[in-house]
Amino acid sequence: MNITDVAKKKIMVILVILSIMLLILVIALYIGNINFRTFFDRNILKKEITQDNIASVEINVDENPMIYAYSKYVAILNKNKLTTYSSSGKKEFEHEIAINDAIFAANNRFLVVAQKNGQNIYLISEQNQLWQQEVEGKIQRINVNKNGYVSVIVSGSSYKTVIITFSPAGKELFKTYFSTTTAIDSDISNDNKYLSIAEINTSGTLIQSNIKIISIEKAQNDPSNSVIFTYKAHTNDLIKNIKYQDKNKLVCIYDTGIHILQDEQDKQTIDFEESKVTFASVELNNYVAYTLEKSSGLFANTQVVIKNMQTEKENVYTLKSAIKEVYTSTDNIALNIGSQVHFINTNGWLVKRYISEQEIKNIVISDKVAGIVYKDKVEIINL
Repeated sequence: MNITDVAKKKIMVILVILSIMLLILVIALYIGNINFRTFFDRNILKKEITQDNIASVEINVDENPMIYAYSKYVAILNKNKLTTYSSSGKKEFEHEIAINDAIFAANNRFLVVAQKNGQNIYLISEQNQLWQQEVEGKIQRINVNKNGYVSVIVSGSSYKTVIITFSPAGKELFKTYFSTTTAIDSDISNDNKYLSIAEINTSGTLIQSNIKIISIEKAQNDPSNSVIFTYKAHTNDLIKNIKYQDKNKLVCIYDTGIHILQDEQDKQTIDFEESKVTFASVELNNYVAYTLEKSSGLFANTQVVIKNMQTEKENVYTLKSAIKEVYTSTDNIALNIGSQVHFINTNGWLVKRYISEQEIKNIVISDKVAGIVYKDKVEIINL
């Protein structure tokens, strides 16, 4: 080997070392310096998008269209027709849906659509309508787990609340009856074994919130003995939302904080009054997200804290402004700050920043797409 070859190898080694050091420096700056991260996202990674470079679908606000996002689609319900669009704005399929005032729920590839205060309910998987059912009473709330099991909260019968559970094929599995309490929310575990129901009792001078966990197998064979656990919350703690995460952890939002219910043990993980939380959501995969407003003189900073419910690790995304609305789904979080939307993931990283020429009123979001809703159109963003 001659001297020239040795010199070339040394230069190559030095270049590799310098490249690694430069990469480490860039990563460190990206993680630790918000101004550098903003510059890098905008100019290098091209995460900033505007109204000029995304697909849109025209709507007529006078026709009162209802818009929802699930899986990789944005769905628009108008005049009893559900039309679904891809992220490119292409019309993918249509379904005849006998609903004029809809409530929605989605999970994985499934979308449930029901008539608010009505009887009709539909389950759709990607592009296929799997089933349609009519129930007795008035539908108040719906839920679907990632495997297509559906729970429906119904009022207006001889009972105060009835919860109906359906299989993915549309078979009614069982009904759960509450005579004196009102069901606020329900969720079915990822392994399809348990139905959890959040209920409140307002008959006394103080509010009593309870969570009942029901064995789906027992409920089909021995309904009277299907409740395997009941948790009574502290008096006057108002239950608002529940969601199953992995390992059958049931994450519960009260007006006072966020709790985890697992193996018949309750643990408070976030105290709203102590932390001064302004918004919270459990509609994420194994995470909860909540916001904290930090005032500094004339300016308001907002921290979005994204907490892993398995490891309790927290990721933080900071905005130098107040947040008007927060929307969550699966691994995505949309932060509406007026004429901008920051889409972030559960790692606390910016996915995309959307810049609008006007005030943003509403956003729909799923695990793959988002829709920015205006009076005359819906702009679709691929996440």
